[in-house]
Amino acid sequence: MRDIDIFRELQSEATDWRRYLHENPELDFQEYNTARFVAEKLASFGINHIETGIAGTGVVALIQGVGGDGPTIGLRADMDALPIVETSNKPWASKTSGIMHACGHDGHTAMLLGAAKHLASSRNFKGSVALIFQPAEEPAFPTGAFKMVQEGIMERFGISRVFGMHIAPGIEVGKFGIRHGSIMGSQDDFDIIVKGRGGHAAVPSHTIDPVVIAAQIIMGLQTLVSRKTDPLESLVISVTKLNAAQAYNVIPDQVEIGGTVRTSASSLRDFAEKEIAAAAQGIARGFGAEIEFKYLRSVPATFNSTEETNLAIEAARNLVGTASVDGNVGFDMGAEDFAYMLEARPGAYIYLGNGPTPACHNPAFDFDDEALPYGIGYWVKLVETVLGSERTGESG
Repeated sequence: MRDIDIFRELQSEATDWRRYLHENPELDFQEYNTARFVAEKLASFGINHIETGIAGTGVVALIQGVGGDGPTIGLRADMDALPIVETSNKPWASKTSGIMHACGHDGHTAMLLGAAKHLASSRNFKGSVALIFQPAEEPAFPTGAFKMVQEGIMERFGISRVFGMHIAPGIEVGKFGIRHGSIMGSQDDFDIIVKGRGGHAAVPSHTIDPVVIAAQIIMGLQTLVSRKTDPLESLVISVTKLNAAQAYNVIPDQVEIGGTVRTSASSLRDFAEKEIAAAAQGIARGFGAEIEFKYLRSVPATFNSTEETNLAIEAARNLVGTASVDGNVGFDMGAEDFAYMLEARPGAYIYLGNGPTPACHNPAFDFDDEALPYGIGYWVKLVETVLGSERTGESG
């Protein structure tokens, strides 16, 4: 029997869990039913150390191996859904209007539950595994990962390394993708209020028109990327919000601009915050206006440490073979709050293929249940790779 066939024995049960979670999605920090479901399943596997209510609705469980003393590693799955109306038309589509699992977190939870069941039965490792079921990956700061770290889960459970996994549409089911160093970008958000002098639209010369100034600022911000950033570095500045007057014949006193900044390095976050403020202020003052500027650092870049990335690659290759593991997958400007856990402890984040499905956050998205045994198998292989008796003994 091939290794993956062992984990396919859990697929039917894990599919039932996954589809139940998909039918019953919950938004960030409201995952009460999901957390209860997870805790009940973990207890049914014979896991005794289960803590709930972490960061509100988070769950952490510990499984002790039979190989003796050793370190504790963390495996993380996110649980929250998104405020999206589902259009997948699947029999297990969301039963909650306006909320759906559009990012695969139902599958992430089911895969970690499947791994928990296998690991609780086999316990073929030294040390311990901390199963981290995290709420609220999707919202702006403060996210669930941030809160779990702030509440001290790394110290409380003695976690020395931490690992994450995310489903990836466009990668073939049964294949994995990972890279050393930054794998996903940081996310910062900004707001600019342009304060001018309003008036009648028929006589703009009597005003300091914040709409025109806002337009100049929006165009000016694009030159920060094209003319003030190394083209080999990764920086995206996107203006996504613009609020002005509600009438055709009114020039408002002020205009609100909002947007997001994505980077691959913390130094670029510093650059963006400083330069966006300076550019907006300079343009506004040139027209006789002022600005109010707010910059929110939401999520840092997701950074895979070298040794842990090598361990993740080894585990994935042990499961599916070298040809099915891309160790240099492309950098993604999307943000992932698992980055907070990777700031607290060394670790690695890997992608698992979901096949040719709609993209994440698309209302037609659905997790491919054929991916379940691969995700379960990866977690188990990772634990046996990192906490195997020979390797753990060598590291002391």
